Parts: sequence; structure tokens; C-alpha cells
Amino acid sequence: MSFINLRGHEIWHQEWKKRKEEPLLLLHGGLSSTESFAPKILPSVKRTHRIYGYDRTAHGKTKVRDGYYHFKFQRDEAIAYLEDVVKKPAHIIGHSDGGIIGLMVAIARPDLVKTLVAIGANYHYDCGLNHQIFDGTVEEEAKDKFASRTGQPRELLVEIIHKAHKVWASEPRMTKSQLKKIKCPTLVLAGDDEPFSTDHTVSLYESIPNAQLAIVPGTSHAVLKEKPELVKKILQDFYRNPSFPMTLNPNRRLKETLRMSGQA
Repeated sequence: MSFINLRGHEIWHQEWKKRKEEPLLLLHGGLSSTESFAPKILPSVKRTHRIYGYDRTAHGKTKVRDGYYHFKFQRDEAIAYLEDVVKKPAHIIGHSDGGIIGLMVAIARPDLVKTLVAIGANYHYDCGLNHQIFDGTVEEEAKDKFASRTGQPRELLVEIIHKAHKVWASEPRMTKSQLKKIKCPTLVLAGDDEPFSTDHTVSLYESIPNAQLAIVPGTSHAVLKEKPELVKKILQDFYRNPSFPMTLNPNRRLKETLRMSGQA
């Protein structure tokens, strides 16, 4: 783990090497970090993939810079990381904002994404999301930790959180027609009590042609903490065979199933 220069900006980067296995990129959630996200995912993939992760601008140990937090900015940063650091197409697992960025990368640069797992992700801000108005209150201890971790002024954390809430109220703005462009095998995973509607999660799943859906019962946006063993089994099952599912009684997938079996 170390800082690396990504096109003129120092970002915090981690890599878990595993011989010649295929690369997998972890994209942490909003106001989070690779350090907090990676331990929740590593048990599912550390034996099968070469894993990469980085703290996005204004997250974790990576400092702010102009234009930060807008999703297009974060999408372009992820593309730059895939091009310059990973240097080949990768599997992507993203949670929350990280899942949103994964979707956007898969739309903009399908050549860089082998498979995608979007956990607790919405594709549009108008999704029944319970927007909370940030009143500027941040615990002093959190400010101290932020300053110690990043070397930036304590009060900058207030600005970052305010910016996050402002962006979440107006972004992302993906459309169903854009989602239909995602051709890589995709797993949409969510709790059954996310901060946005389950209808929105189903809409995301149904808009992506080669998608699979997992709604984990009795969980929230913190699904990775609440039922880690169940999530681990779902992820491992997905990676064992992420190609188009050939089910015994297809409905949504009937036309494609017939085509692949030569019956269409």
C-alpha cells in the first residue's frame, strides 16, 4: 500500500497480488475508503483474483482537488486507474457510490470491464432515496481523525460531507437506455431495506441485459456487515460462472436462452 501518482494527483493505492489471476478492482462507497471496504470483500475473492483498490479523490487518505465528488469526475478517475495502473480489463466490485461508478465505467468503457458487481447502488437520484439534509454537524473526533489521516485542515471534512449530500440530491442520472448498453455479466446485489426503493433496484436489474439479481433478506445498505457469509456465498457463486444464466424455466431470459441453445 502506498501513494501513487495518477495523472498528476497523489492517490492512496493498495494491491493484493495473487500470481497471474485476473485483476479485480474494488470501488468503495461514498465518504468511505478502501481500508474499510476491502476487508468485507477480500474473503470472497482473494483466492481467485489479483485485487486492486484505491481511495478516490477526497476519500480515505487521498486529498481533494478541483471538481471532486461529482460522479463523472469519479468515473473518469476510475477509468484512468484501470488504464494506467491495472492496465487491462478487470472485474469490478463497487458498493454504493462505488457501484454507481462501476455502472458508469461499464457504460462508457465496456472494453475495461469483464464483470460487474454493483452492491447497494442506484442509477438515478430520483429513486425514492430518503435524502437527509446535512446541517454541518460533524463530531470533533471525526475531524481529528480526518486531519491526522490526510494532513488536511480539520474543517475541510465539513465541506466534503456537504458536497457529498449535494451531489447525492442531484446525481447520478443514468437512463435505462444507457444501462442497456452494459453487456458484461453483472450482479445487482442489495439489501431488502435500502435507502432507495426495491422497485428501483429491480428496474436496474431488468435494464441490464446480462444481469443477475440478489436481494438479501433482512438487510439494509449495510448488507456487507449484516450478512457477510451469505454475501460471500453469492459472490463466489457468481464468479464460478458469471456468463449468461441458463435456467430450467426461463421467463425474462427466454429469448436469449433459445438463441444460445440454437432453438430460436
